[in-house]
Amino acid sequence: MIANKTIKREVDIVVISDVHLGTFGCQATELLNYLQSISPKTVVLNGDIIDIWQFKKRYWPKEHMRVIKHFIEWIGNDVTVYYVTGNHDEMLRKFVGFKMNSFQIVNKVVLTIGEKKAWFFHGDVFDVTMQHSKWLAKLGAIGYDILIMINSLVNRISRFFGKGRISLSKKIKDSVKSAVKFINNFEETAADIAVENGFDYVVCGHIHQPTIKTYSNSHGSVDYLNSGDWVENLTALECVNSEWRIYKYDEDDFVDESNQDQGIDVIEKSNKELFNELLADFNLTRHI
Repeated sequence: MIANKTIKREVDIVVISDVHLGTFGCQATELLNYLQSISPKTVVLNGDIIDIWQFKKRYWPKEHMRVIKHFIEWIGNDVTVYYVTGNHDEMLRKFVGFKMNSFQIVNKVVLTIGEKKAWFFHGDVFDVTMQHSKWLAKLGAIGYDILIMINSLVNRISRFFGKGRISLSKKIKDSVKSAVKFINNFEETAADIAVENGFDYVVCGHIHQPTIKTYSNSHGSVDYLNSGDWVENLTALECVNSEWRIYKYDEDDFVDESNQDQGIDVIEKSNKELFNELLADFNLTRHI
């Protein structure tokens, strides 16, 4: 069924993470299609929305700006939006506590869903590489971005021959024992800490692995959720009537508008010009 942008799905909470706006791997067009198809009450942007690590002023496609403007439009319409900081947008941690209308920047957030408590944070706090060898993590991010570019070419060829989407990085993660062990340790650590603190849900991003599963230990149990990413998995978490699900983007559900704008449409603007344009939109929401 083709999505009708005038008829939006009602969602109580949507969690989006690891968009990496400003990088070649970001699937901004697909994300924008998704954003335009829903009407959320609360939005949790769970880290790495803008990739400040790899941001280049000469690569900022219109679709990336449209995603930002869509978030601002939600804020202007009194949708509650939490921007949870991640490692790739850690610069924003200087502004934790900032609030404007229904928008605020936080390091973590706790929400009550029905009679249960949900704990949201990005998850890079568990990454030893981030804590002790940030230069190595940044180098890995560059390598990952190159892999995603190669993956994009592979997927174009795959679609040409009528095949489905292929994720090279997922194949690598699934086949390398150390990567599998890291993911399992990440999930177990988040779950154990959540149980100790009496949470019913713990919701993370960071590792680009969308999942919903229950973890139990001698002290109790917790539902661990991860929203995945918008680079390779194209996933989000949705909560409706206290029930969680993983949303997985399917291009067949949307009208293909890609032929209207061939190639990469790049806005040649300085960082200052981009900032001033966003500031103007924020000022508009302030007076609504």
